[in-house]
Amino acid sequence: MRVATLLLFPLLMAFAAPAQEAPRLTVEGRGEVTQVPDMATIRVSVTREAEAAEAAMDALATAMDAVLERISAEAVAARDVQSSTVSLQPRWDRPDDRGAPRISGYEARATVTVRVRDLDRLGAVMSAVVDDGANGLDGLSFQMSDPRPAEDAARRAAFEDAMAKARLYAEAAGLTVGPILRLAEGGANLPGPAPMVQMEMARAMPIAPGEISEVVTVTLEIALVPAE
Repeated sequence: MRVATLLLFPLLMAFAAPAQEAPRLTVEGRGEVTQVPDMATIRVSVTREAEAAEAAMDALATAMDAVLERISAEAVAARDVQSSTVSLQPRWDRPDDRGAPRISGYEARATVTVRVRDLDRLGAVMSAVVDDGANGLDGLSFQMSDPRPAEDAARRAAFEDAMAKARLYAEAAGLTVGPILRLAEGGANLPGPAPMVQMEMARAMPIAPGEISEVVTVTLEIALVPAE
């Protein structure tokens, strides 16, 4: 009986011992696709001042009506025009004799976001809104009307980049890549809007859309197995 127990003990230990976990490798890949944009988004603002709050808002409403009518006249579809913000702020007057500040008037401000799908018309649209009352350009950015093809191409490039790194490291370690255990994608990025400039400058400013980039990152966790 003692001999049987001794013979059985190594077998039980073999079953109880945990299996050695295969080595893992984590790599990151990056894919970037550049393209010429076919659409622009501009954010324009209209500001009016008056001594009374109601008068400031009335003046703003009149100016905004003119701006929106002019945008429509430039063949911009209604779905591409969106009012963003409307605000009314007091204008404070601070006397030189250090007296208490008082309200000397009001400033009313509204912004509107416009998508221009025909870039050849971008300069004309910007000039038109200046002529009819807009006095601030709060942002100008370029996009693709359909970014999905470029995003998918960037995803493929990011995956291939990550796999190439994994194969390189595996070969250096005398192993080969096994199954993918985890895959995580980073965000696709677009350039931010241009800095704020005065609309008077926009009248003569040349527009150069250049290129935009779709960037995707991907993180892979891959098992490494012995090379055959």
